[in-house]
Amino acid sequence: MSENLNRVKLSQWDALILESLRTLGWSDDELLRRVASGELPVDESEFHFDYKQLTALQAEQPELFERAVREGYQIKYNTIRGVRSWIFVALGKEPVLELEPGKEAVEVSLTAAEKARLEGVLSFGWEIHEGTGASDEETSSYRIEPVQR
Repeated sequence: MSENLNRVKLSQWDALILESLRTLGWSDDELLRRVASGELPVDESEFHFDYKQLTALQAEQPELFERAVREGYQIKYNTIRGVRSWIFVALGKEPVLELEPGKEAVEVSLTAAEKARLEGVLSFGWEIHEGTGASDEETSSYRIEPVQR
């Protein structure tokens, strides 16, 4: 937990945009160079990310942006749909949303490494519980939910 206190904080949208660029397979150096120069693709995904937003962030706070890329980040504030979107973009998995009032959650099967990565970026106020869904030797089912409802 104390590790998260020193992490760079990004908005949920900036985190999604950054993770979308990571899916292109660029090294940290390449990602930083392309964002700084504005040499970025047009996003054709369902999200229609505007990568210029990261160029603006990098120009305004270059040290913060570089730390986020190289060392990781924590999302300032997650929403239930934002958690689902982050898992979809960053981990390439399609989670199930539970939106019934008082029972809101995201359910997904993750490897131990994916769970650890998600734990590192979630904003305060979220918990990851071992689920009851199907699992295999490599993945386990998890339920991600807000601490307070």
